[in-house]
Amino acid sequence: MLSFTEENYLKAIYHLSAGGTKAVLTNEIAEAMETKPASVTDMVKRLASKNMITYERYYGVNVTKPGKSEALSIIRKHRLWETFLVEKLGFNWDEVHDVAEQLEHIQSPLLIQKLDEFLGFPSVDPHGDPIPDKHGKFHITRQIPIADSSGKKTVVSAVKDSSPAFLQYLNKIGVYIGVSIQVLEKIEFDRSVEIMIDGKRKLYISKEASENILVTE
Repeated sequence: MLSFTEENYLKAIYHLSAGGTKAVLTNEIAEAMETKPASVTDMVKRLASKNMITYERYYGVNVTKPGKSEALSIIRKHRLWETFLVEKLGFNWDEVHDVAEQLEHIQSPLLIQKLDEFLGFPSVDPHGDPIPDKHGKFHITRQIPIADSSGKKTVVSAVKDSSPAFLQYLNKIGVYIGVSIQVLEKIEFDRSVEIMIDGKRKLYISKEASENILVTE
């Protein structure tokens, strides 16, 4: 069994390694965890001793098969709790991350199984991120930033940036998962984008915003 801190590190390494497809440097982990490289080295040794990761000096860190399974279990719990908080308790999508960070450490497979069933076995969380099933499997839908959209009508399917500040901004302009959105013009000068939301409202969004709103065409 992993400690809360070990689970947080393992989840971060899994994300940084793009699901275990590439090695991650300890400096990258330190930056993600907002800590010192020396602390990361100690944690890496602990996780390696539990067969959650492999580590080679000068090469980096990657997750093992058991580590990937454990990381996906933590991610599954996090995203199910976010879904529960939004759909059943009325939280806004910008309010749930920190609460789910605490709830994801609950060690009860039966509780998570019941939670999944209660929610109707959702495939994505409130931010559009896929929810792994109990076997760690999940479906990835092809998504592109609205900045790369061809101009056809699209549907917002996820956000790349799920920080509270960005989600609050999207609330203000009326962008949410499932809303219809269409690119009307891309401005060459500052690469801002004019969009139509839900076929009713036109507005301009910045280059950064357009790169963090993901759509399916």
